[in-house]
Amino acid sequence: MGSQTLKKIKITGFLKLRTEFPVIDVRSPSEYNAGHIPGALNIPLFNDQEREAVGIKYKKEGRINAILKGLELTGPSIQGKLSDAIKAAREGKLLLYCWRGGMRSEAMAWLFSLGDIKCEVLENGYKAYRNHILEHLGTKQRMIILGGMTGTSKTHIIRQIKKHGSLAVDLESIANHKGSAFGALGQPPQPSTEQFANLLYDEWSQLNSEGPVWLEDESRNIGTVFIPDTFHANMQTSPTIILLLTIEKRLPRLIEEYSEYPPELLKDAIKKISKRLGGENTRDAIEAVTSGDFAKAIEITLKYYDKAYQFGIKRKPSVNLIYIESDTDDIVMNTEKVIEASRNITW
Repeated sequence: MGSQTLKKIKITGFLKLRTEFPVIDVRSPSEYNAGHIPGALNIPLFNDQEREAVGIKYKKEGRINAILKGLELTGPSIQGKLSDAIKAAREGKLLLYCWRGGMRSEAMAWLFSLGDIKCEVLENGYKAYRNHILEHLGTKQRMIILGGMTGTSKTHIIRQIKKHGSLAVDLESIANHKGSAFGALGQPPQPSTEQFANLLYDEWSQLNSEGPVWLEDESRNIGTVFIPDTFHANMQTSPTIILLLTIEKRLPRLIEEYSEYPPELLKDAIKKISKRLGGENTRDAIEAVTSGDFAKAIEITLKYYDKAYQFGIKRKPSVNLIYIESDTDDIVMNTEKVIEASRNITW
C-alpha cells in the first residue's frame, strides 16, 4: 500500500468513525502518554529511544538513511505490531494517526494491510485533532457556573443537577482532583493538561445540546492540570450562582470526608499552603491534626480558602452573580435552591 492510495480523512469524519472502529495511535509511548485521543490504543512504530535515533539520523544524513535506520530498528518487532493490530481490528478495519499524518501512519498502514486490515489515516494527524478540540472548547458556550466556598458540596450538587436531567460536566472528576491542597487525597493520578483538554472535549461533545451546561467554579488550575485559557475565560464571564453556607454548616461534611485519611497526608497538604496560612496558623493546624482535632485544623484552613475565593469572585462581572444563602448542608435541598435561582438567568 503506497501513500498515493492510502485513504486519509479529515478530523470531523475521523471522530465520527471512531464510534465504530478502533483508533490506533502509532506515535511513541512518551507522545501517547503526554496526550492522545481518548480510547486510542498505542501501537507505536518506534519506541522513545528508536524515535530519537531515527530523528538524529534524519537530521544528519537525510530521509533515506533515516528510513533504513527505522527498518533496522523495527524489524524484530514488526510481527508483534501486526499481531496487536489484528487483535484490535474490528470488521477488518482500523483508524490510525501519528503526529502529522505522515510517514509513521503510512508505514503502519502498509504493515497492517499485510494482515488484511483496511486502515484510514487522520489527515494532518494528532496535530489536527488538537487544533480541532481547542477551537471547539474556545467557542462561546452557554454555561451556568456553580460557585461557593470550600465545603459547600459544589461537586455533589453538580452531580445531583445532572441526575435531574440538566446538562452538567464535572471538571474535578475529569482532572482527578478536588481543587485544593487536599484535592489529590484518595484520587488516581492526574492526567496531563493536554489530556485533560482531550477528555473535556470528549465529554462536552457528547452533550448534544447548546446548553446551558452547569460547571463548578474553578480557578485556572485544578491541581496540576490547567483548564484551556479560552474555556476558562468563558467560565469567568458566565452567570454564576454562589451558594453561601457558614463555616459551621460546612465543617461536618469536611470532617467526615478528610478525617479518614492518614494524619501525615493531611499534614503534608497543610504544608503546601504554609506560606499563605502563615507560620502560626500552619503550626496550629498541624498540631490540631496530630491531636485529632480535625474541626480546628479544617477551620484554620477554611479561613484561608474563604479569603482566596472571595478575591477570585471580585474578578467576575458583578452583573452575572447570583447569591443564595442556605441554612443547611443538605445536598438535595441546596440543589433545588440553585436550580430555582437559575430560572432567573436571562440569556
